[in-house]
Amino acid sequence: MKALKTTLSIATFLITTMLAAQDKMANNIDNSTIALQGYSPVSYLDLELAQRGNALFKSTHKKVVYYFTSADQKATFDKNPEKYLPQYGGYCAFGVYAGAKFRVDPSKFIVKDGAYFLYLNNVELDAKQLWLAEKDHGKLRKTADQNWKELRKTYN
Repeated sequence: MKALKTTLSIATFLITTMLAAQDKMANNIDNSTIALQGYSPVSYLDLELAQRGNALFKSTHKKVVYYFTSADQKATFDKNPEKYLPQYGGYCAFGVYAGAKFRVDPSKFIVKDGAYFLYLNNVELDAKQLWLAEKDHGKLRKTADQNWKELRKTYN
């Protein structure tokens, strides 16, 4: 009986911890509120490069911290932060299309039509390749945009 209570306590703790972690992932940030795993949003959009930012050059926008590679990048972001925010809160674009939120590999991204999209990549799945394999990118984007209206409200 004592073992059952211990198991239930552990299960409850794990579920509570997982739910709290999901709350923190509403903007796909880590526990320190750093977006894009420290990669520069300006590098993605303006240079089409995945570059790690530096904590010396950081800005906070809507309680989320963004790192940049230089003071110039920081100034560029500060002039128009909304332009440089990742699509779908920084979650995997293909995941949002499929109706779910997934963390991303910050080196897997696409820049298109003045926006950048990030993708999950692990040993089982390369979501960027799934996105690129689809013929109708407009349909993917339209469906993802629709799904995001609801997904962005989850875990808040």
